[in-house]
Amino acid sequence: MTISIGNAPCSWGVEFADDPRNPDWRQVLSECKAAGFNGIELGPVGFMPEDPAILADALAEHDLTLIGGVVFRAFHDPAKWDDVKDGAIRTCKALAAHGARHLVLIDSISPRRAPTAGRVDEAEQMDAAEWAAYVDRFRSIARMGTDDYGLDVSVHAHAAGFMDFEPELERLLGEIDQRILKICFDTGHHSYAGFDPVSFMRRHIQRISYMHFKDIDPRVKAEVIAKRTGFYDACAQGIFCKLGLGDVDFPAVRQLLLDAGFEGWCTVEQDCDPAGATSPLDDNTYNGTYLRSIGF
Repeated sequence: MTISIGNAPCSWGVEFADDPRNPDWRQVLSECKAAGFNGIELGPVGFMPEDPAILADALAEHDLTLIGGVVFRAFHDPAKWDDVKDGAIRTCKALAAHGARHLVLIDSISPRRAPTAGRVDEAEQMDAAEWAAYVDRFRSIARMGTDDYGLDVSVHAHAAGFMDFEPELERLLGEIDQRILKICFDTGHHSYAGFDPVSFMRRHIQRISYMHFKDIDPRVKAEVIAKRTGFYDACAQGIFCKLGLGDVDFPAVRQLLLDAGFEGWCTVEQDCDPAGATSPLDDNTYNGTYLRSIGF
């Protein structure tokens, strides 16, 4: 069994391609390799060059494999459907051009859900018609990624969106054929939502095709939930700490993956403020060292 460990531009604070605070994409590639990783995600489409030749040369220069890419857009908003499709098509084309495997679908933050991140009992729910249309949008993109581009498509729960808490993730999985939609399981977001990552993995390990490794500082989590702090402010306050220093049981995660014969990439994501005081290179060097210390 082979598990490879990669990283992602969000570990350097890159959430949106047009954020002027973003580091240069070449710096991200260079520091990803310097931190000890052999693969990287695309990041938000448009952050890295969409010209395949330019990006291919840069990946080769740093001896990095492109792992996959994320469509982090407003699946919850029918008025943003064209934007979702644009992001999905461009991401699919980029991944296919570089032989990357993983297309990850994430519902972006909704103003209707942002105040109740981590508060499952208070979170607003969609009505039946809204939910059905929402599921259809995921199904449409999943089918396109699978059938038109040959990608492994997965859904990723995310704090402050409408695909946040364990019950709604399981509901979605029950309504879309697993042939076209698998799970990208993010350990940190599952903890942020108030659920046990290891317990979820035990029940759904056969549908998990890709992992995001993220840890949660329980002290910061309790504080931001109590204060209804916004997601990006919570990131700036350090809710996503270095791996092994938070409440995610990574040795248990590793054992579950081993027992299931999981093969492929697990990607570190330590979301941070791009203008923050910490050094992404230092943090991710630490993260890689920690994962190797427990047998990854």
